[in-house]
Amino acid sequence: MFRSQRFKPLLYLKGLTTPPSLQTPKPNSPFPSTLFPKHISLTSQQHSFAASYLVNTFGLSPETALKVSERVRFDTPQKPDSVIAFFTSNGFTVPQIKSIVKRVPDVLNCNPHKRLWPKFQFLLSKGASYPSDIVHLVNRCPRIINSSLEKNVIPTFELVKRFLQSDKKTIDCVFANRHFLNYNTASENVNLLLDVGVKDSSITYLFRRRASILLSKDLRKNIDEVKELGFDPSKMSFVMALHAKMSVPKSRWDAKVDACKSWGWSEEMVLDAFRKHPIFMLGSKDKINEVMRFWVDQLGWDPLALAKMPKIFGYSLKGRIIPRGLVVRYLIGKGLRKKSASLLTPFSASERLFLENYVMRFKEETHQLSKVYVEK
Repeated sequence: MFRSQRFKPLLYLKGLTTPPSLQTPKPNSPFPSTLFPKHISLTSQQHSFAASYLVNTFGLSPETALKVSERVRFDTPQKPDSVIAFFTSNGFTVPQIKSIVKRVPDVLNCNPHKRLWPKFQFLLSKGASYPSDIVHLVNRCPRIINSSLEKNVIPTFELVKRFLQSDKKTIDCVFANRHFLNYNTASENVNLLLDVGVKDSSITYLFRRRASILLSKDLRKNIDEVKELGFDPSKMSFVMALHAKMSVPKSRWDAKVDACKSWGWSEEMVLDAFRKHPIFMLGSKDKINEVMRFWVDQLGWDPLALAKMPKIFGYSLKGRIIPRGLVVRYLIGKGLRKKSASLLTPFSASERLFLENYVMRFKEETHQLSKVYVEK
C-alpha cells in the first residue's frame, strides 16, 4: 500500500536538511528506491506540506511535486489518504493512482464518496462492469473526476445513446474516447451537423468510427470545405469524407496524392476517386503503392483504371487483391473472360460468389484456378 499511512509528510523549513525518510524508502514500499532522490534541494517557496506529501507518497521528484502541489491545497494527510484508500478499495493499482494524481492532482482535495462514487454508480447502472470498466475509464479519461455528473457525464451519455441506441454501445464509445466527456462541444457539433442536413444515421457513423470529430473546435470550417468538394450532407459519403479529411494530416494527405500521381493519375483523378470512395484516403501511402505495383507490374493492367474503382484500395492485398487478381488474369489469358469487362466486380464479390463465378464455373479449368487461388 501507499506509505502515507506510515510516513507523516514533513513540512520543510528554510535551511532544513533533507529528512532521512526521503532518502531511503521503507521496506515493502510499492515504489522502487530509484524514485526517491537521495539529495533534495528546494527553495523556501517549495517547502510545502503538499509537495513533501507527493514526494513521500508517490515518489515524485521535488520539481514535479512542486508543480503538482500548486494545484492542491491540504496541510494534513487525512483527506489525500482517504482518496488513496478509496481508489485502492475500488481496484486501482499503485501506478494507476500515481498517474491519475499527476494528471488531476486536485482529486486529493475531494471527498471521493461525494465526487467519484455517484459517477461510478451511474456508469454501473448503465452496464459498466465493476471494477474493471470503472478503473479503465478513469485511468484513460481522468477528466471524469472533475466533470459534473448532472451537467456533463449524464448529458454526454444521453447524447451518445441517442445515436447508438444501447447502453453497452454507449459505454464502449465513451470508454474508447478519453477526451469525450465534453458535453457542450459535442452537443454543439451534433446540432451543427443536423442543421446542415446530416442525417442521424450518418452521425451514428461518426460516433462509431471517429467520435473525436464531434469534439473538434473547427468542425464548421471542415464541413464547409467538404461541401465545396461537392459532397451532399444528406448522404453517408459526406461524413465519410469529413472522417477522412479530419483524420489525415496535410503532410500525409499530400504524400498520398503524390503517390497516385507517380502512377500517372492527375490531381483531378485523385479528387474524383475521393468523391467516389472517401475512405480511400484513409489508407496509407505504402498501401497505395503496393496495390499499384501489383496491378501494373504483375497483372500488366492500366493504373488509371483504379481511379474509377478506388474501393479496391480498401481490400486486403494478400487476402483478396493478389489471389483474385491472378485468377482474373488467368481467365483473361485463356479467353474465358473479356478484358473489357468490369474489373471491380471480381474484387468486390463475396467469397462464395467469387468461387462460384470465377473458379467453379469453369469446369475444365477448375483445378488450375483453384490451385492459383489457394496458393496465393
